[in-house]
Amino acid sequence: MHDRTIDGEIFVFGNQGGLFMNAMTWFDHQTGSVWSQVWGQAIAGPLKGTTLDLIAAAIVPWDTWKSQHPETLAMTTGKSGGFSRTEPLSGNWVAGIVLGEHSKAFDFRALVRQGIVNDFVGPFPVAVIADRDTRDIRAYLRQVDEKVLTLSLTDDGETLVDGETGSQWRLLNGLGLQGELQEEALLPIPYISSFDWAWLDFHPDSEIYR
Repeated sequence: MHDRTIDGEIFVFGNQGGLFMNAMTWFDHQTGSVWSQVWGQAIAGPLKGTTLDLIAAAIVPWDTWKSQHPETLAMTTGKSGGFSRTEPLSGNWVAGIVLGEHSKAFDFRALVRQGIVNDFVGPFPVAVIADRDTRDIRAYLRQVDEKVLTLSLTDDGETLVDGETGSQWRLLNGLGLQGELQEEALLPIPYISSFDWAWLDFHPDSEIYR
């Protein structure tokens, strides 16, 4: 998911109908530039080289999202049935993170096996959390001011605790709940869900955490 604001103007995008490195491309209605979905970057046309800001988002089953955000309204096609994603995110599925010049992808099976992974993407300390049942993935910068935190999941599966101050954090949004850092918040990190081979097409120098 990307912010479609460019230099203060809100752009309208559509499916360009072609593939770039086996991934879907967009076009913008204002200039006709062609955009890479994975990079969020214009690859041809007047805006070539322009990059959209990635927004933190989640790809989860509807039941998972609805339980977390019960007031959500959903747009449908108007057809019966609708889109459903119920297959397990297994095999070679990864959550890919790009921070500055650095990139790293986290294998979904490794994430659910460990529950939470404290790691680095380049110099940036991150925590990536995955739930096997809900298939929800969360990623946070595990640093507050100059303090790097080591996070773990509590037994309720809805709260994080850091080993440095004992503060507790809400898993859903990274807000401090209690403890020394109660008034602070962990910064959410956007990630891209992808097959590992597709991720490496666009980020060939990326590490993959397995």
